[in-house]
Amino acid sequence: MSMLDQVYSLWPELNWIEDSELRDKTAKTWELALELSPLSPEDLHTIPFTLLASTKVSFITHKRAVVHLSRESALKFKEFFADELPVNMDVLISGAILADVGKMLEYEKVDGKTVQSVYGKYLRHPFSGVSLAERCGLPPEVCHIIAAHAGEGDHVKRSVEAYIVHHADFMSFLPFKDRLIP
Repeated sequence: MSMLDQVYSLWPELNWIEDSELRDKTAKTWELALELSPLSPEDLHTIPFTLLASTKVSFITHKRAVVHLSRESALKFKEFFADELPVNMDVLISGAILADVGKMLEYEKVDGKTVQSVYGKYLRHPFSGVSLAERCGLPPEVCHIIAAHAGEGDHVKRSVEAYIVHHADFMSFLPFKDRLIP
């Protein structure tokens, strides 16, 4: 199976992107990240989605949940806010799929344990994710979501799509990190 086939296997949600050029560039970004990464596609099913909390939830499970939460939230935005806060669904889905693509360079496995790589000590995943996306020709609207989805985005004005992805990501992360009752 080619790396690109593996990307589509990891991310069936790519098929939600109606614009074929955007879909292809989104998949190519993941392909590039995995080619440059010390991690394999199979690792995404076993590594934790964060190094900041103890959890058994895998990277791919969390990330796919973020994509689904983002899409469902965007559909509700369309239902309730219509023309006041329009949402570009293709941009939103691409950005949600790519939000943590930079973690492929930020993480590595050492003695079977997932740790921050040397690269990751210097560049967090929003930065490396944007770099990967730009190399694959993703538009600024998608790169903005990648850049603004984490805490770094607290210092810029976010697009509607970036707000949705940011909140979907944090609402499925913070309960693991800051549980009231363990």
